[in-house]
Order: sequence, then structure tokens, then C-alpha cells
Amino acid sequence: MQQSVSVRTLAAQALDRWEKGHVYAESLVQQTSINHKLSKENRNLLNAMVMNSIRHLRLIDFWITQLRDGKLDPQTRNLLRIGLCQLHIIGIASHAAVNETVNASRKPTRGLINALLRKSLREFESLETLTKEQSIAVQYSHPDWLTERWTNQFGKEDTETLLKWNQQPARTIFRLNTLKNDVHQLLNEMENIESVPNYPDFFISKGLPPKAWLDDGLIYIQDPATSHSVNLLDPKPGETILDACAAPGGKSSQIAAAMQNAGKLLCTDSNAKRLPRLEENLHKLGATMATTEECDWLNPAPEHLHKRFDAILLDVPCSNTGVLRRRIDARWRLKPQDIYDLHRLQEKIIENAIPCLKSTGRLVYSTCSIDNDENTELIKRVLEKHPELTLVTEQQILPQQDQIDGAYAALLRLK
Repeated sequence: MQQSVSVRTLAAQALDRWEKGHVYAESLVQQTSINHKLSKENRNLLNAMVMNSIRHLRLIDFWITQLRDGKLDPQTRNLLRIGLCQLHIIGIASHAAVNETVNASRKPTRGLINALLRKSLREFESLETLTKEQSIAVQYSHPDWLTERWTNQFGKEDTETLLKWNQQPARTIFRLNTLKNDVHQLLNEMENIESVPNYPDFFISKGLPPKAWLDDGLIYIQDPATSHSVNLLDPKPGETILDACAAPGGKSSQIAAAMQNAGKLLCTDSNAKRLPRLEENLHKLGATMATTEECDWLNPAPEHLHKRFDAILLDVPCSNTGVLRRRIDARWRLKPQDIYDLHRLQEKIIENAIPCLKSTGRLVYSTCSIDNDENTELIKRVLEKHPELTLVTEQQILPQQDQIDGAYAALLRLK
């Protein structure tokens, strides 16, 4: 395909595919950009339109219902979403946004799309007034059930702050990989970076960091919230450590760095297809003492892993409610039943990992969730079933308070 295909058309098509299936938005943008050989400028525009349309989906659909009394076919609706996103979210010049979106539409709908987009410009002040009268779930494009759940847990004010946080584009943050020699010298070579307070070796990049740094494993794109679980694990040189849900390897390399590459680190994952990327990252990041193995922790642990580890990190599958700012699909995919299903799965993983601890071993359970049922309440249930375990400490990181991704970590130890 040639680049002459309208980027607005491609964006609307991507939204259509996203609504119909389970393709992640980031993957759609990447696939579309490659298939149509988009320039960097057009790729960035496509990314902005698709990501912001999904992030603000409920708000944009509310605007559409105020502008149009009647049904719309999916193709027309998605072009309107793209057009309204350009006008009122991204801030693209109105003549370009309207004209290019109209040109991207089918001839029978061009008059309608043109009229509705121009109507939104004329009546945007009244649209804004109507928007402020809606629930915070509509204003900040989140599902009602999730907003209500958070309101019960955090209160309305904190929940609104959290919703606002999720609506902002995520910052690019990287961790210096201290497994590499003299890595701190890199900071002298790059402008537009700033340190993250209270998180040594984590830096905010105001642009994309040099690709060579990523390719050579000198840095790793990672939010500082990820460091809490590794810090609680406190891996020491010479120990034998298990990172049970390791792919893609960010926390594994942090563990290896804390161990100064001295000891044994087994990195497992339930999906064999993820192991090549895990191994590639470990190699690139210089975690030379790490080995990998396929292991599904929903099943009893294999005998050769019993009583083998000084410490185990369980960074378990979760609802991702702490990282909705980054994973814009998740809020629309997640359902109330999923929370229940997940904490049953999470308990099972802990149950199957406990026999792998040495007699004085320790275990860190971690999620990127901010939901009590997956975190503090789950740990309470585990401790009731396992009196041989004690809770040493737990940490809950909340985006609305800590200004980083949400995360939870609990350190358990055998008595």
C-alpha cells in the first residue's frame, strides 16, 4: 500500500478493528504503520488519533449523542470520533481536522460528518457545559462499575484525581542498567532528562532516549513503581532466586543487578512463546547468571524446584488497574467478574510457589493493581490458610498520591 492512503481513514479502520476484536491499540498502530509504510510524522499522527480516541472514548461518544439525534453506522461513528478527537482533544487546526476527516469519509456521509464537526466547533461551549453536568465516569472516560468501585475504596475526591491521572499521556521513564559498567556517564550525554525523586537510577525522558542505549541494554524503559517489589525481595549476591512470572525481564534484570550477577536466578514463564524475548532481554541487559524455564504456576511446582530458593518474586497476572494510564485498552476490556477470577488465580500461584521456598525463605507477591481484593485482602486470605507464613511488610503505591504507576508488593517469610 502507498502512503497516499488517508491517515484519518487508517485511524478509523484501526478503531473499527479494535472494537471488533482483542487486538491491542499499540499493536494496531504498529501494524498499520508498517503495512502502509507511514512516515514518522504520519505514524505519530495515527498514534495520537487512535490512542486519544480510545482514552477519551466515552467522552467523545457523549459529544456525538449531543450532536446527532439518531443512529450512526460504525464507520461513520469512528470517523466522527477521529474528527472530534483532533478538534477537541489533540488540538489540530480546525480547517485541517475537518477537511481531512471529511475527505477520508465515504461520499454519502461527507455532508453529515462535515456538518457535525462544524456544529461541534460552533457549540463547543455548550458541549463543555453539558459535559461538566455528567458523572466523572463520563467526563474522564471510565466504566461506571470501575469508577464506583474506586469511589468505595478511595472516596470521590481521590477517585476523580485518579481518573484525571489516567487521562494524561504516560511519561517515558527509564532505569539505568547498573549491570553495565560506567552507565551513569550516559547522563552527561543527554539533555531533557530529569531524575525521579526518591528513585535512584530512574529518569524521566522528555523525548525518546537514544535507540543505541536501548539496543545495548544500557537502559530499560520501566516505571519506578516496579522497583518496590524487588526492593522488598532484597536479593543478595550468592543467593538462589526465582522470578516466577518473569517475561519480559525488567524485574529479573533488577534482581540480577542487586545480586551483582553472583548467585543463581531462575526466570520462568507459563508461555513458552515469551521465553525467546525474555532470554533476549536478559542477554542484552547483561544478566549473565540468569537461566530460563517454562513453568505454569497454576499447576503444582515440579519436584526439582521444591525447597530450592532463598527468595521468590511472584509478579502475578492482574487487572492492570494501576497502569491504566499506560494500557489504554485495559479499562474497556476489564469486567467486574475478572477481578474475582484473577484473585482466585493469584492465590493459586502463591499456593504452588510456597513449596519451592527453603526453610527460611521469603516470598514477595506483587501486582500492578490498586484493587484491595487483589492485594491486601488476598494476602489476608493467604495468611489465614498458611500459618507458617508471616507478613513482614506491604506497600501500596497509588497514582493519585504517588504520581507514578500503581503497584502493590507484600513480603512474606516462612516462620
